[in-house]
Amino acid sequence: MKDLAGLMKQAQAMQKKMQEAQERLADVEVTGESGGGLVRIVMTAKGEVKKLHLDPSVVDPSEIEVLEDLLAAGLNDARRKAEQAQQKVMSEATQGLGLPPGLDLPFGKGGGPF
Repeated sequence: MKDLAGLMKQAQAMQKKMQEAQERLADVEVTGESGGGLVRIVMTAKGEVKKLHLDPSVVDPSEIEVLEDLLAAGLNDARRKAEQAQQKVMSEATQGLGLPPGLDLPFGKGGGPF
């Protein structure tokens, strides 16, 4: 029974660290760019878009498709960076918990919220 108590204590510690890591994700911001910085998108590691910057040169009504492509590329870049930041924060949270190698909690590879 002593081992069970230790496991429960370890599970509670892991749950607390994971909750703290989830809260930190809302504060971590990344910036995605496209068009050499003509479009910049600031997003949290949780995927919430905070800011969008468009260089005036990309706002040409006759070239809406170019702007659409730049926005899509910028969002995708921001999403990739948010996923990397999320993995880093979650990895830091689970460090030292004695988890088996390759066990990525709570998000396995490709299992994030994006």
